[in-house]
Amino acid sequence: MQLTKILSAGALALATAAFAITAAQAAEPLKIGLVLPMTGPFAAYGKQIEHGVKLYLEKNGDTIAGRKVQLIVKDDAPGTAGDVSKRLAQELVVKDNVDILAGFGLTPSAFAVAPVATEAKKPMIVMNAATSAVTTKSNYIVRTSMTLPQITAPVASWAAKNGIKTVFTVVADYGPGHDSEGQFKKTFTAAGGTIAGEVRVPVRNPDFAPYLQKVKDTKPDAVFLFVPAGEAGIAFMKGFQERGLAAAGIKLIATGDLTDEDVLDAIGDPSLGVINSFHYAEAHKSPENQTYVAAYAKAYPKDRPNFMSVGGYDGMHLIAEVLKKTGGDASGDKFIEAAKGMKWMSPRGPVSIDPATRDIVQTVYIRKVTKVGGKLQNVEFDQVNDFKDPGKQ
Repeated sequence: MQLTKILSAGALALATAAFAITAAQAAEPLKIGLVLPMTGPFAAYGKQIEHGVKLYLEKNGDTIAGRKVQLIVKDDAPGTAGDVSKRLAQELVVKDNVDILAGFGLTPSAFAVAPVATEAKKPMIVMNAATSAVTTKSNYIVRTSMTLPQITAPVASWAAKNGIKTVFTVVADYGPGHDSEGQFKKTFTAAGGTIAGEVRVPVRNPDFAPYLQKVKDTKPDAVFLFVPAGEAGIAFMKGFQERGLAAAGIKLIATGDLTDEDVLDAIGDPSLGVINSFHYAEAHKSPENQTYVAAYAKAYPKDRPNFMSVGGYDGMHLIAEVLKKTGGDASGDKFIEAAKGMKWMSPRGPVSIDPATRDIVQTVYIRKVTKVGGKLQNVEFDQVNDFKDPGKQ
């Protein structure tokens, strides 16, 4: 009897101590380290992702499972220098003691930080970087954006079904460009199409003139383009018009990076009629997106919501829902297990996390640039539902 009382008292003491530790952890701030290009040529990426993260917190509150969210933003400009991203991530883990690493505007950044996440066993939420292989670099990575094969295959299928028989591919010479080029060729040729030519261009400040002339001389039915969203797309569109490719009857098809809302107004009317495939448009028709666009316009009236902002918004949504499931525990293994298979309704439409790959499953839309109420918009007219990354199949 006495032994039973002693054991019971000991068990109660241990349970009380465990509860006290859990309560103390829950009371600690939830530190999220955002590694983003906030200056330089890809500064718009960091701005939009940060906007999305903050918009989620403004709408839903900055306390999750009893833990107040603390954002620590590190500028890894230009976003293509992996050594910079890795150093900043190490600082976030060692000096700032963050619970979660997030952001990652471009693939080199995500690749470089993956070993840091693995060693520290920290969840790593990729909110943009889109090379298919990103999630294979660490078991602690979950992605809430897209992959290039995922958004490329649908437009390749659309082209083959709509009278386009020959295509010249022009892609940026880095991971996402290689992914998009490979997937487009695979899908388009399997459907009976022919690749008339292919070139890879520098990621930063490419001179499109010689490539455009080569395309014009080849006379394909269409050009397939992938370049990072921003200045490169503006430059390509300008050259496409000035060198008379459109006048020569050569169509332009692309991933939605080209006609991203952040640069669509800068491209102007030359973008009209461009067919592209993507996972989010400001003009997407749903109650969730209507609410999102209105909230974004109120918070950031000088900008338009784009796919990167939604990647940040959904990334923060994922973090919040996972912590609700774990009772505020952000430790790597528990976080990743809770994230697998998660489903929700995003401003882009229904999404889920593939348990096998930790990548996002989503609807990919075929869109055409059209003026709606005098404003250039990517208007959806077809879609592929519940589409997984074909780069991993």
